[in-house]
Formats: sequence, structure tokens, C-alpha cells
Amino acid sequence: MEIEQWLGEENQLGIDIWQKKYRYDEESFDDWLDRISSGDPDIREMMVQKKFLFGGRILANRGLHKTGLKVTLSNCYVVTSPEDSIESIFETAGKLARTFSYGGGVGIDLSNLAPRGAKINNTASETSGAVSFTDLFSMVTGLIGQHGRRGALMLTLSCEHPDLEEFMSVKTDVERVTKANMSIRMTDRFMKAVKNREMFEQRFVRPETDSVTVKQLDAHAFFRKLCYANWDYGEPGCLFWDRIETWNLMSEDPDYEYASTNPCAEEPLPPGGSCLLGSINLAAFVEDGRFDEDGFREAVGVCVRGLNDVLDEGLPLHPLEEQRESVSEWRQIGLGIMGLADMLIRLELTYGSREAMDFCDRIGFIMADTAIGTSAQLAAERGRFPRCNTELIMDSPYFQYNTTPETRELVKEHGLRNSQLLTIAPTGTLSTMLGISGGIEPVFANHYERRTVSLSGHDEIYKVYPDVVWEYMNAHGLEDDSELPGYFVTAQNLDYKQRLNLQGTWQMHVDASISSTVNLPKTFPESEVYDLYIYAWEIGCKGVTVFRDDCKRLGILSPKEKEEATERLDALTPLEKPKRGFVENVADDVVGKKRKLMTGCGSLHCTAFFDPHTGELLEAYLNKGSTGGCNNFMIGLSRMISLAARSGCNIEAIVDQLKSCGSCPSYVVRNFTRHDTSKGSCCPMAIGYALTDMYSEMQREVNGIIFNPEPKLPRREVKNPCPKCGDELQFQGGCNICKSCGWTRCE
Repeated sequence: MEIEQWLGEENQLGIDIWQKKYRYDEESFDDWLDRISSGDPDIREMMVQKKFLFGGRILANRGLHKTGLKVTLSNCYVVTSPEDSIESIFETAGKLARTFSYGGGVGIDLSNLAPRGAKINNTASETSGAVSFTDLFSMVTGLIGQHGRRGALMLTLSCEHPDLEEFMSVKTDVERVTKANMSIRMTDRFMKAVKNREMFEQRFVRPETDSVTVKQLDAHAFFRKLCYANWDYGEPGCLFWDRIETWNLMSEDPDYEYASTNPCAEEPLPPGGSCLLGSINLAAFVEDGRFDEDGFREAVGVCVRGLNDVLDEGLPLHPLEEQRESVSEWRQIGLGIMGLADMLIRLELTYGSREAMDFCDRIGFIMADTAIGTSAQLAAERGRFPRCNTELIMDSPYFQYNTTPETRELVKEHGLRNSQLLTIAPTGTLSTMLGISGGIEPVFANHYERRTVSLSGHDEIYKVYPDVVWEYMNAHGLEDDSELPGYFVTAQNLDYKQRLNLQGTWQMHVDASISSTVNLPKTFPESEVYDLYIYAWEIGCKGVTVFRDDCKRLGILSPKEKEEATERLDALTPLEKPKRGFVENVADDVVGKKRKLMTGCGSLHCTAFFDPHTGELLEAYLNKGSTGGCNNFMIGLSRMISLAARSGCNIEAIVDQLKSCGSCPSYVVRNFTRHDTSKGSCCPMAIGYALTDMYSEMQREVNGIIFNPEPKLPRREVKNPCPKCGDELQFQGGCNICKSCGWTRCE
């Protein structure tokens, strides 16, 4: 099978994601399937049918340790919370760096660090506080990465910590802690104080100096400020910590304790904990308007076994010893779902309706009961997880709610192979690759507007429909998505209670948590954010965050925003370019073209020379303007581009390398402050887009295509640029996701 057969030739974005993120070297699609399934024919077949995919680290890295690469198969970790000492804080920073270098995301809780002003035994006399170290950990996250993948970080703080107000306000400064998500651990006692408008005591004891910090917090007034920060800045999120600690398989075990959550908050984990992710595509189980329950039940069993196989294979690959020990003792896996919204549409159920909730309640129970039963069967075959206390597991309210008598007997006899089984991750890249909705999120919009340059050179604007929308419109002969039936609801017109009702329904059956972002329209009243959070807590959600269109953190892509004209130009002009031998000397009869770029350091002039007969690139020259930039860098890059072009490398290969560079801090800052940078997120990327534009112009001239450009549309202000392609990011499921190139901050 070829990748085009699997995803469809029209799904170029999905093909690009597979080739750039998951394919190793030049392996074929069949070779990739064999590597990722590792000899498991059931997993391989489920992947072929697009019913299941492992998490991104597994899809990219499984088997590569045999080549000598240092990789992990886990998407997410939680490191041991730093103790209140400089040594422990910087040791934690080192743990972050090491884990990021393997490709894993990390969560840290800062609640053990003393509050601002607490007495310490050094020349400073008092501490700068827990919040001051958020900048350090964010900086480490921005510095360390692997294969172009930057680290992902979650920072949490307890509501009982005296620095809570300062922690809450960090993200109101859009220049601070830009490389981390932040969430507050809310207890039921605190939430009741909020509702009852009571004072809430915050206390921190520092034994080293006999220092006790006590603060009386107006819980309701603080929570109102938090709601405003969420309405206008999108953070910090809320983690309902008592619900997290009491609704899971280990809730009755006094030896088990959560330290924090992973970056997207779907995985509460103990110190050193890690989780392997995988997601079942619910939409793939709908056949002729009916859901295949038997097939789904069988798939859950196959996936639990598959994830346990990966856990064993990946055990020695974790970056830190504390991670290897924790995973060995507790054996967490995280099986989840994606394509929920597509499934509901194909079943003609309205997202958030009573009918949808009842249906999800049914299949959620099937998923939990089957996963627990399969883990018990694996315990019989391979042994229980080392810290398994079967009696305490069976006493947990979660276990009792989610098992049949038959499953309870299995667990009573054999115990469990895993302490944690189910989670719902954002699945941003996976769902984008398959063309389905992510996690439990509703369809974001029924269409997007895309603008591109046609072969005639004119700007053309056309609608792009999600696959589930296009399938329905095509089957029913509809001309426009305005004709769709009412159950095609989207994130733009969904009432927040409908959104949360479905999350709460699934949370009853998920022993970990759910990555959840409630996308709000620009006009959503600030006062109602309070009601939203209270409602989420009351119905049993473990966590939630909100993101309002056009808020100051600017993370949501409006469905009416258009893409840049050159984004998919090469894909729309499939001209064959024969490789050439090395061109020793460039002739004088060349055609030159020039573009002026604006970068993070100022203006940059890019001049390219082309063969007048074939239109192929021959040489490129880069010169800085008067406002700055490194001239030696530009000379060196000019020489390498020219050498590659004259050696026979086609322009697509050259530009692909340029666009694979990461983001430049000065570039990003200028884009945020002045909004005048050229497309991209660093100088090489901007040069790549400029070369593509000039090359396409040259090809039109060589092929005799008349170019009569219409007046340029005003430059779209990119408020939250993708570090890969520079287009606007969309915030969904706790993640920043680019719908143009498939980049995602978290997988």
C-alpha cells in the first residue's frame, strides 16, 4: 500500500504530515506500518483501516533505538516536584532539558517552593517566590528540542499556595512564560469558598527557617479575576484536583499520589510518571448509520494489549532513572478516542444533546469495562503491575461504576497489569492527518476559506470542507454548507453547556483526564466565564480551560481568515523538474528576480538568478539592509543555496530544508510588536518562501502563462504564528495547532 492510497491523493496535508513527522528516512508506507506495529497483525490492520493510531512519539520513534538514536516512546512525563532549594530547582531544570531532548513533554508542580518574601538563609534574606522560577523553566523549554520538535511544559500551583494571585496573573504579560501552559490545582474546599463568597486561608510552612506564611484570600473575588484573565488571555486553566484524585483506579491506595499533569492536562501522573498514548477513531466504527459495538469492543482489547507491548519495549528508553522506576512500578497507559464529532454527525446525533450523551455514556462504559478486563487478562498472562493492591482497586468508586460482574471476577482473581488505562488527548496532528475531528472536540467550523494563486496567477478564494461535511454534501447534492441539517453543530455555535455535558459524560468512564478547551466566540460575555467554570466543576469534569476568539493571547484561527497566497503553490503547479548535472559557471544570459523581506533584524534583500530556458534556479544572493542582520551568515547561506542549485538539487528540496528551521526569537517578537515580518518565523524560512514565489513566477514566464495579478489583498495580521509556516495557529484541546502545515505544539 502507498501513503496516497491510505490517506487519499487529495489529502496532501495529511501526506505531508506523515512524510515529515512520522516517516523515517526513505522508508515505504508498508515498511512504516511494519515498524510501528512491530509484528502485531491486529494493530497493523487497525492502522490500515484508520481505526487506531498510536501517539506521535510511537508513530515517529518505535524501533529507531535499534539505529542508535536516543528516543522515547512516551509523549508525556511528570517529573518529581522541585523541593524548596536552589539545588533542587536547577536539578529539575536539568531533568526538563534531558526529557525534552528525547522528545517528551513535561509537567511540574511548583507548590513546594516557598512564596515570595519567605525567609531564607542566604544573603538575599528572603525568597523571590515560586512564580519567579516559571521564567526559568519556560526558557529551558524554548531552548531544548529534538528533530525540530520543541519541548512542551505544564506548570501547576495549588490554590493553597500564598503566591496564587501572582501565578494567576503571569500570562497577562504576553511576553512572559511563552513556552508553557499554566493551570491552578483547585480543591473542592476552595470551590465551595468561591460559591459561598467566603475567605480562604493559604498557608506555607518553611521548616528550614521556621517561617510560616499565612494569607487570607477572598476566594470569590480572586476567582472573578481568574475568569477575566481567561476571558482576555486564555490562561491559566483550572484543574479540579479533588476530582482528579478521587475518580480513578488508585483513589483508595494511600501509597499512590499524583504530582502534576502533562502539558495538555489529560494525564495526571505520579512523580516520574509517564504515559504512552493511543487513540481509537470512533468515526471509523460507523457503518450505514449504525455503530459497530462488537468491533469497538474488540478494538479496545487489541489496543490495550498493543500499548502494553510498547510500554515493555520502551521501558529502558526513558531519559531519566526516576521515569524508568515509576513506569516499571505503576505501568500507566493512555488509550483514548478521536473523531467523536464525526461519529455523532454520521449517526445524526447533535453534539451535546441528551441522545448524544446517552450514546456516549454507553460506549464509554464499554470502553472502560473492556480495557479493565483486558488488563486483568494480561495480568494473568504476564503478571500484575508491581504496586498492585487488588482489594483497594476494587474498592475505588471509579472501578465499581465502570465494570460488569464478569470483569470484577477477572480482576479479583488476577489483579491488573496497569494502574491507569484511559485518557483523551487532543490528537491534533493525528486527527489532522486523517481528516477527522480531534479528541472530544466538536468540529471547529463547517468550512474554511482558503486563498491561493492559480496557474493563471490570480488570487482564488475557495471553501475547504472537513471530510465529514463534504461527504454529506456530496451524497445529498448540497451546494453550500448553509443547507446542512441542524446536527452539524460547530465550536462556533455550540452552547458551552452542551460542550461540557459531553466532556462530563466521558469523564465518568475515563480514569485519567481529558484535554479540554472550550472555544468561545468573540462576543461571549466575560461574566459568563464564571458560570462556565462552576458548571464544569459541578458536573464532575477534572479540568477545563477556555479560549475566546480575539482574546489578547490570540490563539484561535477564525474560520474566515485566509491562508497566504504561496502556501500551497507548488502543490497546485505539479511541473516535473529534471535533475541537472553540476553547473560550473553560470552564463550571463540569466533572468534575475528580487524580493525585499522584513525579518526580526530588519530588512533583507533576496536576489535569485534563473535559467531563461528551463526556469531553474541557478544562484541566490542575500544582502542585509541598513537596519541590521548578520552579513557573514547571509553570504554563507547564499553560497550554499547556489552550490545546491548548481549541483542539481531541485528548488523543492532546497526550500524544504530552509523551511525546516525553527523559530527565531527576534523574528517572533517583531511579528508580535510590528506585524510587518515576511512570511515565516526565521530568516531561512522567509528566504524559502521568497525563492518559491520567484521560482513560480519564473515558471509562468517560461511556460508562457500570462500573469495579470489582481491588486494585493491587505496583509493578514498573523497574531499567533506557526513556527513552521508562519500561518495563524488554532487553539484546540489545550494545544496550538496549525491547519495549514499540521504543526502542533503537543501531540
